[in-house]
Amino acid sequence: MKLSELSAETGVAPATIKYYLRERLLPQGERLSATRADYAAAHVERLRLVRALVDGARLSLDEVRRVVDALDHPPQSRHELLGIAQAAIDGPAPDVAVSDATWATLSTLGWDGCAPQSVTHLQAALDTAARAGVAVTPARLRVYAEAMADVAVADLDGFADDPRRQEPAGAVHYVAVGTVVTDPVLVALRRLAQEHESRRRYAHGPDEGRRP
Repeated sequence: MKLSELSAETGVAPATIKYYLRERLLPQGERLSATRADYAAAHVERLRLVRALVDGARLSLDEVRRVVDALDHPPQSRHELLGIAQAAIDGPAPDVAVSDATWATLSTLGWDGCAPQSVTHLQAALDTAARAGVAVTPARLRVYAEAMADVAVADLDGFADDPRRQEPAGAVHYVAVGTVVTDPVLVALRRLAQEHESRRRYAHGPDEGRRP
């Protein structure tokens, strides 16, 4: 297909496609002449992934480039590839020292083999909570982690059950974009669970807290 057809198929403006080609986010088409190239279904798939990473996961172009480079030169395992996508979502590792208490909690969970970058993001969040006067104790951190372990199982089960996610590009889309767009679902469920637990504990009257 011509570039104009690629644009019509994906809804991405021709000028944006040309920019992605210059930035090596999209592979070059098959050259037909000095001014014309032919694009295939793989270009449609890659372009849709790039747009999803930019618009859905809010990644910078440098972060998108790291992801697509991994797709073009895939690591040995799917775990490494998904780790690259996850690291792109998280962004640069914060400059914090991981506390012994955090490492100890992760160790009891068997998570001490996780990527150091991910652990520093956790520590930065814990430090922020502590500065706000809402320190997360190791016991509460473990409770949170165990709940998230169930979420992770559900996430990866969904990944395994969807044949569209078996190809590397589909897997990256699921991890990078899927994580970002479903994070608000987890936050909303937490609020609902808090409301439910508050009503269970503190609503004394028979009609108090009941939905109309």
